[in-house]
Amino acid sequence: MDIIVTGSLGFDYIMDFNGRFADRIMPDAIHKISLSFLVDTLKKQFGGTAGNIAYTLKLLGIDSQIIAAVGNDFDLYFQFLKKHRIDVSGIDFYKDESTSSYFGITDADDNQIGSFYVGASKYASQLSLIPFLKKAKNPFVVVSPTDPKAMVKYVNECVLLNTPYLFDPAFQIAVLSPNDLKNGIASAAILIGNDYEIKLIEKSLGISHAKLLEMVPIVVTTLGAKGSLIEKGDKKWEIRPAKAKNTIDPTGAGDAYRAGFLAGFVRGFDLLTCGQMGSVAAVYTVEKYGTVTHTYTKKQFMDRYKKNYHTTITI
Repeated sequence: MDIIVTGSLGFDYIMDFNGRFADRIMPDAIHKISLSFLVDTLKKQFGGTAGNIAYTLKLLGIDSQIIAAVGNDFDLYFQFLKKHRIDVSGIDFYKDESTSSYFGITDADDNQIGSFYVGASKYASQLSLIPFLKKAKNPFVVVSPTDPKAMVKYVNECVLLNTPYLFDPAFQIAVLSPNDLKNGIASAAILIGNDYEIKLIEKSLGISHAKLLEMVPIVVTTLGAKGSLIEKGDKKWEIRPAKAKNTIDPTGAGDAYRAGFLAGFVRGFDLLTCGQMGSVAAVYTVEKYGTVTHTYTKKQFMDRYKKNYHTTITI
């Protein structure tokens, strides 16, 4: 199965706030928030949903191809991807724009507030999956957050060529129209989001959770430190979180989970194993600053999987 990963490529500016956001928010004045945080650290890292997912897939022995738009400052990141033997032939450069950037502040409870500068990602809708889908053998597409128009286009192209895909609308849920959101879900093989995002989808579409489960074959809900929930029709699997040695930076844990899940899914593993692989992949990320700074061999991953879940896998 050939995996094509769409989404953003960009730079992450990660800051740490040695306090709690909740202590700074006054519920009775929520209509006029004006907040500023004194941060202790600032680090610039390579990131973006597509890069994060493709990088962890590669660690787990799964090749993928990135389709994304980048700017005139992307050269170092481009070399990083090539060094790790990730297919970059679907990346287009736009010399009149800078690469997308994410600015995130994490508090002492690992809550995060962020903003995303779209940059060159605004050109993502000019890219097409069709040439890549026609070349691929048994393709599977990841539609992760990027320019909403591009996400809609990629969904339509997958439907046109009868290509299965994972739909991950995430922070674009509120931007996508209810009709586009519904279409993206209804044609997907898998829908994934955190618990807040899944509830936001249901609110945006005006449907119950039971109705959502009728729309898409598999729904994966990540629950942060509480693990995850996988649902397929009337069946469900509660995935216990893997144990992290420490928690340095939660940024990118969701993308690593997605890659771990997919690395099991494309190998034909059962959904319980896929979810547990996602959990193990996620903890490697939170133990490092940045989203593509973690590393491990397949043997180290399998050993950690066995330590956490007392069963063996072969990847």
